[in-house]
Amino acid sequence: MRRSDREVTSRAEIVRVIDACDCCRVGFADAGGVYIVPMNFAYVDNGALGALYFHGAKEGRKAGLIAARPEVGFEMDCDHRLNPSGRACGYSFAYQSVIGTGRIGPVEDTGEKKRALAAIMAHYAPESSWDFTDEQALAAAVFRLDIESLSCKAHP
Repeated sequence: MRRSDREVTSRAEIVRVIDACDCCRVGFADAGGVYIVPMNFAYVDNGALGALYFHGAKEGRKAGLIAARPEVGFEMDCDHRLNPSGRACGYSFAYQSVIGTGRIGPVEDTGEKKRALAAIMAHYAPESSWDFTDEQALAAAVFRLDIESLSCKAHP
């Protein structure tokens, strides 16, 4: 990381940044080039670097890329704010961001799908509790991205 003064290394602070983000962009590579998809998500601490859960369609370009090339990159950012200055080159931008890589694949286990869907809902509506039926879980496509590398930056 070029700006090591902005690097966030505390696991608790990295998780706080992830929890503050409302969109995760997942990048895929295929013969047609790079394909980036903004997605709703949930982060789950699994003891390693963690995992991200997503839901989506069972077919289409994203589902096809997940099946064909599960190695992906991801990015999320939040807390954007312009830091003005009296001179043009003095302006800066405040942000917090997380960037990483991992492997993504479909979740087939009904119990894990239900937990993942509940975690996604809890990320966006933490004041509520969500239960999903087996039928709802079976109807949804749920994907888990197992994080293999992760970095976090913050510029106040």
